[in-house]
Amino acid sequence: MKNKYPLSSSTWDDKEIKAINKVIDNNQYTMGKHVDLFENAFSKYIGSKFSVMVNSGSSANLLTIASLFYRKHKPLKRGDEVIVPAVSWSTTYNPLLQYGLKLKFVDIDLNTLNYDLEQLNYAITENTKLLVLVNLLGNPNDFNEIKKITKSKNIIIVEDNCESMGAEFEKKKAGTFGEIGTFSSFFSHHISTMEGGIIVTNDEELYHIILSLRAHGWTRNLPNKSMIHTKAKDSFEEQFKFILPGYNLRPLEMSGAIGIEQLKKLPLFINNRIKNAKYFQEVFSKHEDFTIQTEIGKSSWFGFSFIINECSKLNRKELIKYLLKSGIETRPIVTGNFINNPVIKYFDYEIFNTLSNANRAHNYGFFIGNHHYDIREEIDYLKLTIDKFINENK
Repeated sequence: MKNKYPLSSSTWDDKEIKAINKVIDNNQYTMGKHVDLFENAFSKYIGSKFSVMVNSGSSANLLTIASLFYRKHKPLKRGDEVIVPAVSWSTTYNPLLQYGLKLKFVDIDLNTLNYDLEQLNYAITENTKLLVLVNLLGNPNDFNEIKKITKSKNIIIVEDNCESMGAEFEKKKAGTFGEIGTFSSFFSHHISTMEGGIIVTNDEELYHIILSLRAHGWTRNLPNKSMIHTKAKDSFEEQFKFILPGYNLRPLEMSGAIGIEQLKKLPLFINNRIKNAKYFQEVFSKHEDFTIQTEIGKSSWFGFSFIINECSKLNRKELIKYLLKSGIETRPIVTGNFINNPVIKYFDYEIFNTLSNANRAHNYGFFIGNHHYDIREEIDYLKLTIDKFINENK
């Protein structure tokens, strides 16, 4: 059956195609002026001093963690404890494993899908060196409460904001509350450069470290006098001088050109997503069978989550099958409880208390898409389909 309610849709029109053609005409395909222009525009939009574009949000997370090992003040070390929420995407966690950190998983709040703040408060100890905040499905964390919890504790805070571009808390953009924030511009996200990611920070040293790590660990992309290296006067010496164990995570010049056009449209995209969410809440907020996500601050509504309530007799497997048969695409709520994935056997980790809410989301949750255009008709169809399923299974 043709999809009547898809998970994602293209945000492109002729402007993005023209932007690609400009790059082709200039005959420079890796990082160049369009990437620079996009980084500057993104910094202005998000309210951050520095932005670094990379080839994916996953790469943004990798470079974020890597950079914290090479700073002069308070660098991370292998074996350090990092607190993470039990529900997020795999590449929130993988860089932590790859850099030898010990993960402590903390439960989520079943309503917000972000940290259970009471559990987080008790989970933090003198051994905690890093706190990863994940703004899930467009929903910012309660940064005021987290500030109280972490006050005077000397903990590095980073934000994985890959699902929440444009979200705000008290008129400040999510992704700018930690020392570093990460974003994704993958196809299904708020803006799409097809593959792409962005790292933001106000810390100039971290910015210079990330610039070097992004491109092989060399010095070529650093300013002449940076906080991590002063270039030799002989430019020949600097062409292949390596100071950090880096990667090649550079974005394509086409991605930068597309990003410039997408960023111009982002405010409208966010407004339409918020309008869709308001209608979704009207339709489903009082549904006796489901818990839907409770907004913190101003969500940018990546999508819409459902968790089947304990008192409900609905069978998730059968409901998902029925929705798909009716042309409504679904997916799990991110990875569900990440520790239930087989990959966890490779991690050094512990579980704080229990992860009962994460397990509830894992076993009884699912996710429906939101879009950058009016989808009230699709939401009505979703409600009609769910009601039909319920009536057929009484």
